Amino acid sequence: MKVKIVNHSPWPLPQYATALSAGMDVRANIPQALVLDPLQRMLVPTGLFFAIPAGYECQLRPRSGLALKHGITILNTPGTIDADYRGEIKALLVNLSDQPFTIMPGERIAQIVVARHEKVEWESVEVLDETERGAGGYGSTGVK
Repeated sequence: MKVKIVNHSPWPLPQYATALSAGMDVRANIPQALVLDPLQRMLVPTGLFFAIPAGYECQLRPRSGLALKHGITILNTPGTIDADYRGEIKALLVNLSDQPFTIMPGERIAQIVVARHEKVEWESVEVLDETERGAGGYGSTGVK
């Protein structure tokens, strides 16, 4: 699939790290280092603009290494970028650790996954069909 992209940053376009990768890393398009203090959130620009095809969305997700090693994640994960959005892609980062984290210019801060989605047409009914699970919610299927 081809997706139109405008890159206003000096960094390379997002790319897959391996042949079977689902996500592509995006980088911080900032002029100087930024410090993200514990529990602070910050909207970090990428310099990227997409034209996602109709029927698809772009999901902005955390990078697992930043989450594990530094407690840095995407606050609204996954952040959805709709097909009709044409503004700059920005990552809403949050520092869930107890240490400040420095974001460097060009640092890989998030990943994007382009995914197909369906449009829903609601059908109003009085009763839903029965399933084995029923209304069992949080923890209802056990821990093992």
